[in-house]
Amino acid sequence: QVNLVESGGRVVQAGDSLTLTCDANGDTLRRYSIGWFRQAPGKDREFVAAISWITTVYEDSVKGRFTLSRDNAKNRLYLQMNNLKPEDTAAYYCAAKRGGWSSRRGEYDYWGQGTQVTVSS
Repeated sequence: QVNLVESGGRVVQAGDSLTLTCDANGDTLRRYSIGWFRQAPGKDREFVAAISWITTVYEDSVKGRFTLSRDNAKNRLYLQMNNLKPEDTAAYYCAAKRGGWSSRRGEYDYWGQGTQVTVSS
């Protein structure tokens, strides 16, 4: 079992950059595919990006602006977000699953508590 903790969310201006961190304890992140999801008020939790051993994928609206990376030595994962837009405002969650990546939140077994990102215009 892996426990996930997100951090780094805060209030920023449109066009700013921000890096979210997902720390894992209890198990090594290398054994999992990791997804990032976000949930805006009144909306469903949606897929943002995912990373597995062999690939990294992004939802179309963040492609070219967001970058996902791992630091296996620190058992940590980063979501670098550039050129943030007001529509990126949401609570961001990292999640872990064994096997390949998925954009379906129901396939992830472990979730963090989320970190809030607010982008003002």
